[in-house]
Amino acid sequence: MLAIDLPKFFAERNQEIEDYLKFLTNVEEAARLGPPKFQGTGAAITPVQKKILSSGLYVQLYNLIEATVLQCLASIASELEEAECIPSQFSAKLRAEWVRSMARTHEGSLSSDHRLQAALELCEQLLQKLPVTRFEINVGGGGNWDDHSIEDICKRVGCDLALSPDVRMAVKRHMRDDMGALKLVKDRRNQLAHGKVSFVECSDDVTVGELKELAESVSNYLGELVESFVRFIEIEVTENATRSEQKGVITL
Repeated sequence: MLAIDLPKFFAERNQEIEDYLKFLTNVEEAARLGPPKFQGTGAAITPVQKKILSSGLYVQLYNLIEATVLQCLASIASELEEAECIPSQFSAKLRAEWVRSMARTHEGSLSSDHRLQAALELCEQLLQKLPVTRFEINVGGGGNWDDHSIEDICKRVGCDLALSPDVRMAVKRHMRDDMGALKLVKDRRNQLAHGKVSFVECSDDVTVGELKELAESVSNYLGELVESFVRFIEIEVTENATRSEQKGVITL
């Protein structure tokens, strides 16, 4: 069993989306009988407020996307640490990620002294053949996760993203503005986050039915992403446990 239960994590986060969609559906169905009102106050939920509520789903969906991807990547490191694997047992792509993490090659502003210290720690780890104790897969800044960037990171770490034909077709199909589901979520979320559109403008002419379709496509894609990472981690840890080093040779 994985130290981080990825399927459970995803299911709990995804449930938040489903609960919010139920809320939006209830508001929409109540509106067919007239403006829905809050019991006790008599205050009506206005069309403007409904649009604001609908736009909130883009933010929630992006939160689900980024959280799922980051948790999948964190699980790789935690499982390798839990299994007390040593770097020379890693697959080539994961070994490159470990070197990147230890040598801090992605940190352009690192001083020469800190670079030397990072290099010394890397050498010590290899020479002593110590199991990994800290390993973080660097993915840069947030706000840029869509199906293309997710597939790129999967290739980078060596995870085979196995998508069923229906899920792949649904996530690649253009929904609005020539964008597929994940790209649309990223675009709308970023426009909201940077103030390029208002919450009212963001969901103008968007129905709850369309939001449900969008959420289903995103959820199905992320569900299969999680399954792919679970398989990848289990195989990687198992192979690390049996993969032997070449005697007297440290391979980078």
